[in-house]
This record gives sequence, structure tokens and C-alpha cells, in this order.
Amino acid sequence: MNTTAAVALKTVLVADDTAFVRDRFKTALETAGHRALTARTGPEVLSAFREHGTSVDLIVLDLRLPQANGIALLRALRKLSTSLPPVVVFSGTIASADEVRELAALDVAGYLNEYTAVQHIVPSLTPHLFPGEFNRRSSPRVVLGVPIAYRFANTIATSLTLNISRGGLALRTTNPLEPGAAIRARFRLPGAARETEAEARVTWSDPRVGMGLQFTKVDSTSQAAIDDFVQAHFFSNRKA
Repeated sequence: MNTTAAVALKTVLVADDTAFVRDRFKTALETAGHRALTARTGPEVLSAFREHGTSVDLIVLDLRLPQANGIALLRALRKLSTSLPPVVVFSGTIASADEVRELAALDVAGYLNEYTAVQHIVPSLTPHLFPGEFNRRSSPRVVLGVPIAYRFANTIATSLTLNISRGGLALRTTNPLEPGAAIRARFRLPGAARETEAEARVTWSDPRVGMGLQFTKVDSTSQAAIDDFVQAHFFSNRKA
């Protein structure tokens, strides 16, 4: 008898005017067993949500769709449903920090670079697909795949990071620690002259993805380097 628990099927609406982006996200989601709907324009997003809204679990949105203003489109979606699913915005389509503040007021769940590596797409979206199982960071996250060493109790382990924000990071591991575990982590940001060391606690844990860490102690120099890295890469690859 198969005792492996089945992963719940989720439906994701991916909206981007670039076929390359839509196809990559659709393929990654469907390969993981989820259902992907796609839209190219603002009217297509609204049409798809009107038709499938009750079954959509997550919307991944380009703010610069043809025939649409991103903020206005989000407001229009909210008018269609009193229980809009989480919305993740493609960070490369955000024009300014002011727009980030407007999105925060609209309760956007997170941000993701549309050109993130294929293998990182589903892990990056999983906290939003299964929100009850994850403690999500509210600050913008950017994809980061660098080696990380971490110590817990008398054990030292290594892994790769998935993403980073000013307040924490996510790791890919099939042996995550239990939420609440305290660790010391060490990693080097791309281009940095020195390693970053931080104390952190595990905030979520899932063997399908890995685990999330919330920083509890970071020296001021390392925190400034993290902030600069996130700021620089959050607005990279921005659409015109």
C-alpha cells in the first residue's frame, strides 16, 4: 500500500505578456502536479478570474500587462471577489518604491522575479500555495542560490539558499528542522568581500521545499549588505 501523502492540487493563474515567462511558470507548476491558467492582457486576467475564480488558489501577476494598469487591475480583481486568493507580483514589473507601498496596502502576498530559475519557481510559490503551513515574511524577497552552513545544537549542516529578504531567508533541504529551532548561519552574498553571519530561528518547515529562517541577530554591517542586495536585485530586470 502506498503510504505517501498526496500533495493537494492547486490552481494558479499566471498573468504575463511574455510567452517565455508564462510557459516556464506553466511547465514548472504542471510538472509539480498543479493546474496553471495563463493570461496575457488585463481583460484576459479578469475574464479568467470570472470563469475560474472559485477554484483559483493563487494569482501571479505582471503589473505591466497590455490594456491594464497594475494597481487598478488588482482593485478590479478585489471587486470581483470578497475572498481574493493570494497575489504574488512579478518584481521586475514594479516601477518604484512608492508602488511597493501601494501594493502593500492592497495586501499583496509576495514578490518573485519572473526570470527566476525554473527549479526555484515552485519552491518560491509553495509558501503562498499552502499558506497555513508557512510563516511568510512581509518584506520583499529575491531569489538567491548560494551555499549556506548552519549550526544547530552540536551539528553543522550545509544547504543552498532559495531566497532572501531583509528579515530572513529560505533554504532548500529535505531534512528541515522543526519550527522554533535556533540556529547560527553563515553565507556569502554574491560579490561580497566577507561572509554574513546571523542568528536565526526556523519559522516554517516542509520536506517538499525546505525551511524558512527569520533573523534574530545580525550585525549592522551584514544587515546593511543584505538590505543593499535585496534593494538592488528586487528592481532588476524591470520592464519598461
